[in-house]
Amino acid sequence: MMWPKLVANKLFHKASGSNGFVADFDYWEAPPAASSSNALLPSPPPEPSFHHQTDTTGLNYKLFVSTWNVGGMPPSANIDLDDWLETTEIYDIYVLGFQEIVPLSARNILGPERSSISTKWTSLIRSTLNKSTSAASLEGKDFQCIVSKQMVGLFVSVWVRGDRRRDFRHPSVSYVGCGLLGCLGNKGSVSLRFFLHETSLCFVCCHLASGGKEGDEMHRNSDAMEIFSRTSFPQGSSSNLPQKILDHDRIILLGDLNYRISLPEDTTRWLVEQKKWNVLLEKDQLRCELVEGRAFEGWNEGKIRFSPTYKFYPNSDEYYGCIQGKKHNKKKAPAWCDRILWHGKGVKQRWYERCDSKLSDHRPVRAIFTIEVEAPTSKLSCLLKM
Repeated sequence: MMWPKLVANKLFHKASGSNGFVADFDYWEAPPAASSSNALLPSPPPEPSFHHQTDTTGLNYKLFVSTWNVGGMPPSANIDLDDWLETTEIYDIYVLGFQEIVPLSARNILGPERSSISTKWTSLIRSTLNKSTSAASLEGKDFQCIVSKQMVGLFVSVWVRGDRRRDFRHPSVSYVGCGLLGCLGNKGSVSLRFFLHETSLCFVCCHLASGGKEGDEMHRNSDAMEIFSRTSFPQGSSSNLPQKILDHDRIILLGDLNYRISLPEDTTRWLVEQKKWNVLLEKDQLRCELVEGRAFEGWNEGKIRFSPTYKFYPNSDEYYGCIQGKKHNKKKAPAWCDRILWHGKGVKQRWYERCDSKLSDHRPVRAIFTIEVEAPTSKLSCLLKM
């Protein structure tokens, strides 16, 4: 395809959308989409009316969520993901969001999607989740990807135990580009939604506007508002499925939100060296925007007890600009760019921490949640046996 056609395609057809996810198996309940590739899929069965079940029981699921800006660095074949995915423990659901799985070059932004890198990450995640001693003890219950989606450098996937996948219904994706020209996918979001029993869950993986100058946080606020406004999921044939992000019962947002610390660079670096997290957090832009109600109103974030996640020299524990003699074009003060937020009742965060992978200039962040979902009481005895 010629470059003018590629640009036009990105501008007018792929700035946002709600089709074309990837999973380890075929869904009967294929989400409606404009793409003709879905034309031969069977029609889904009639959709039940949700939230009107009177005989339901609350069930708790353990949820692992992580965000990682890998800085355009492809994974090596021998990369060890065990520590990141904490394979000594077993969780019911894994939600893994990446930013910059490919370099944000003009070719990658305007050209066709480079799925080979997301395929590599998917393969590595699958082998890591299923090779651990804990997972291996669950015979026939290996982890499977129930939905995944890439948009330029953004990539997000959801993994569940194979014996539980039938509890997940109505998967769908919606992606929004709000980068170059206000619509390209170098910045934006990929959102996934599905029902777990009778409860709707939505996960929003974001990469917001960069920049460390005063006032740049307003661009990030604007990106967030665009994402909430433009994200739209198929309602289904009976129009009773949630369409907007905030229509869902349980919502988690993760990503490189790019908010910085509003202090002079030298002051920020000194406070980081002294591990004065509370002092730094008083000037953390995201916290300030939340308190003032200028962004993410009604959202929650756990207590931050870890050092800033950006910006590091790759393969180093040193923050950018801190090594004498190292050449760097710009000094960039440390910041908590990588965050995980949640919205809605029935979500309890158990842990929130930074991981120590040195692949890129960001450190991954992960959180452990317990989420409560409603399940028909008639299914309870079967679920307890699994």
